[in-house]
Amino acid sequence: MGILNVTPDSFYDGGKYKDEKSILIQVEKMLSDGATFIDIGAYSSRPGAMEVDESTELKRILPIVHLISKEFPESILSIDTFRSKVAEECIKGGAAIINDISAGYRDEKMLDVVAFLGVPYIMMHMKGTPKTMQSNTDYEDMFKEILYYFSERIALTKSKGIKDIIIDPGFGFAKTLAQNYRLLNELELFKLNEHPLLVGLSRKSMIHKLLNTDASHALNGTTALHMVSLQKGANILRVHDVKEAVECVQLHQQLIT
Repeated sequence: MGILNVTPDSFYDGGKYKDEKSILIQVEKMLSDGATFIDIGAYSSRPGAMEVDESTELKRILPIVHLISKEFPESILSIDTFRSKVAEECIKGGAAIINDISAGYRDEKMLDVVAFLGVPYIMMHMKGTPKTMQSNTDYEDMFKEILYYFSERIALTKSKGIKDIIIDPGFGFAKTLAQNYRLLNELELFKLNEHPLLVGLSRKSMIHKLLNTDASHALNGTTALHMVSLQKGANILRVHDVKEAVECVQLHQQLIT
């Protein structure tokens, strides 16, 4: 899953894709490099990110959905949003998947809208909001709490009639650096249910802080952890660098054949 952030403040590529030409060049590159999906986000979820109102999010994302759907009609677009109105408008505009960092907690209408639209739903684990999540890292038993969170959200989602559910444990969301590595080390625990597992750790601070560098120099570390993720059961990698991630997938597939 290739990441396309159309925000001014995302942690790695914020403000990079400002016009139609740069967006189309990047989408074409990701598709050519082997991306299965393109995940479009217009609301930064980096730690400490400021709130963006619904109108602004829609103004940012809808024209991009229409543009990509027109220029690359065979592409599969995922929409990174927790707002049901944004989800609905983007699906009507040509997108096919909803990727919700709040698992329906931040908009009580989200699950009903996704059920009505009949599209796959990605739910992520997070506590608080992007602005507050890094002050919500206290757990009595992190794995027990996250697994309970998913069991509750999956049950509710299924009760609404949503059939295609993907889970994302939320690396970097309400988790310390040490907790992120514990999560990765025991990632296979999330394979206890039948739902595909998405991992999003591309260029995140859990990599570059440990290596004493920055996001722009975190590709090698990202690639190393992508292979670990695949070995521990990840089904989808959400990435900034598609070519390198696809190579990881190809190598991993050779290992298990």
